[in-house]
Amino acid sequence: MSKRLIHTPEGVRDIYGLEYAKKIKVQDLLHQNFKLFGFQDILTPTFEFFDVFGSEIGTTPSKELYKFFDKEGNTLVLRPDFTPSMARCAAKYFVDTNIPVRLTYAGNTFTNTSNLQGKLKEVTQTGVELIGDDSVAADAELINLAVEALRCSGLREFQVSIGEIEYFKGICEEFGLNDETEVELREFISNKNYFGAEELLESKQISKDKITAILKVTELFGSYETLQLAKQYVTNARSIQAIKRLEAVYETLCVYGVEQYVSFDLGMISMYHYYTGIVFKAYTYGVGDAVLTGGRYDGLLSYFGKNTPAIGFVIVVDDLMVALTSQKISLGDFSQLTLLVYKKEFFKEVLQKAKQMREAGELVEMMPLEEQVTKETYLEYASNRQVKTFYYVDSLEVLN
Repeated sequence: MSKRLIHTPEGVRDIYGLEYAKKIKVQDLLHQNFKLFGFQDILTPTFEFFDVFGSEIGTTPSKELYKFFDKEGNTLVLRPDFTPSMARCAAKYFVDTNIPVRLTYAGNTFTNTSNLQGKLKEVTQTGVELIGDDSVAADAELINLAVEALRCSGLREFQVSIGEIEYFKGICEEFGLNDETEVELREFISNKNYFGAEELLESKQISKDKITAILKVTELFGSYETLQLAKQYVTNARSIQAIKRLEAVYETLCVYGVEQYVSFDLGMISMYHYYTGIVFKAYTYGVGDAVLTGGRYDGLLSYFGKNTPAIGFVIVVDDLMVALTSQKISLGDFSQLTLLVYKKEFFKEVLQKAKQMREAGELVEMMPLEEQVTKETYLEYASNRQVKTFYYVDSLEVLN
C-alpha cells in the first residue's frame, strides 16, 4: 500500500499528551475509590469466546460485535461489555465461595455499530461487581458507591436515575404479554421509540386501553413521590414488590446521605436483557448519554455454572472526561516536569543534575540543544508540555 496511513478508522481516536494524562488521573481516582470499598482488582482478556456474549446471555446484538476466528475455528469476539466476562470469571474462580465477592476492573470495550451518533467504537470502561449478595443493602451500597465515584472524579452536578426491571415485567405479566413480545417491547422502550412500542402492541391485538396502561410506565419518573404514583398504576404482586424494594433502597440511601443525587424512572428498561431487578444510570451536563450504568443481574452467572445473585455498574471514562471538560472541572496541576535543554559538551554535568533530581522524585526530561532550533522554540515546547521548570544550559553556571 503506497498511501501512508496516518488517520484512524471511524469510531476510534488517538489520545496523547495532557488529555491522556488527565484521563489516567481520573482512572486512578476512580480505582482508588473502588479500593476504599474493598473491591479487588481483576483483569479479563480483551477477546473471549462468542458464546460469552451470545444472544442467550442477553448482551450486545451479534451484528454489533467484532468477530473473528482462531486457528481451531472457534468464533471469538472483542469484548463489548465487561459484565458477562465478570460473570464468567466469578463462576470459574469463586464457584465454591458462599460469601460475597467484590471485583473491580478497567479496560477498553469494542462495539461495531454503524449508528455512532458521536459515540466511539472503542471506549475505556471501569467498574465494579458485587457477586453473591441479593440484599437491599447491596443495591444501596452500589448506588452509593456510584455517587462517591463520580464525586471523587470532580463532578458535583449529576443525578443517578433508578428503575426496576421487575416492575416492568410485572406489568407485562399482568397484561398477558409473552416473553418474545416483552423482549421486543423492552427494545423499543429502551431506545425511547414509543411509537414503535405502540405499533408492536397493536400488532399483537392488544386493546387500546391496555396499550395506554402498559406504556404509562414511560411517564413514571421523578422524585421519591414517583414510587407512590407507580404503585397506584398496578395491581400485580410482582410490580408492587418491586416498588417496595425501591422504597427500602431509598431509605438506605438516606442513611448514606446521598438521596439528593437520586431520582426514579420506572420506564428505564436496559437494552441488556440480563438485568433482572434494580437498574440505574447517572447523567450530568455536557454529555448526551449516561456516564454510568448499572444494575442487578441475578440470573447471569447461572449460564456459566454458578447460580448466585450479582449487581454492578460501569463508568464510561471517555464520556466522563467529556463531562469534566465541558464543565471546566480542574483535575489539578499537571506542571511537574523539569526540562533540561543543554549544549552537548555539557552532557555529563547535565546528566548528573538529572540523576540527582530523579532520585529526589522529580520528573526530568533531557534534550540536547540543536543549533538550528531557537531558544524560543524550546520555550514554546516547554509551554505546550506544561513544564514546571526550564533550564537552558548554554553554560555550567545555569546548573548552580
